[in-house]
Amino acid sequence: MALEIVGAILFTILLAFLLRVLYLIYEITIVNKCELTRPKSLRTILCIGSGGHTTELLRLVKNLNKKKYQPRVYILADNDVSSEVKIHETEKEQSDYTLSRIPRSRNVQQSYFSSVISTLYATLCTLPVIYNFKPDVIFCNGPGTCIPVCVVAFLLRCLYLLDCRIVFIESICRVRTLSLTGKILQFFADIVVVQWPQLRDVCFRAKYFGRLT
Repeated sequence: MALEIVGAILFTILLAFLLRVLYLIYEITIVNKCELTRPKSLRTILCIGSGGHTTELLRLVKNLNKKKYQPRVYILADNDVSSEVKIHETEKEQSDYTLSRIPRSRNVQQSYFSSVISTLYATLCTLPVIYNFKPDVIFCNGPGTCIPVCVVAFLLRCLYLLDCRIVFIESICRVRTLSLTGKILQFFADIVVVQWPQLRDVCFRAKYFGRLT
């Protein structure tokens, strides 16, 4: 009898969580509701990849209103050295930013099977970073590093532990097709921005404002 009650409670909790996930996806993709009202500044996370992804996102950062988007946390892979140098160069006149490192989700030439395990590990390591910082907005532009960050933020939002908006800006290199990250995030990122007009035909939610990065 006791096991049946416990089972029923767990089933109810799981069902409620699933309905919450589906409702949020519906609200984001169909209703397109992404309002976020804050009286002052927005606690901001910026997902840094490596190479071109870093360069593109930092171009965007240079145009951000630093007083509105603060404090800022840059999340990057634990083995990414070059991006750290570029971040400090971009933020050289600012002090309201920090860096946080997480394991890389997938390394170059890593098999897809093992990348599932490494992505799950990276997601677990990301959880305390997101929960403790409690961002209002997350900016990302395609690196694999942003998948654990965005997944954790979305799940915490489903659990009413976080009220955060995800802004995904597809890389300028993607002209006709979305990146793998874009194909995933188009279903739960609050805003999806592309930098080529033809990509609006590929992603039904895409917004095009011209070249941003």
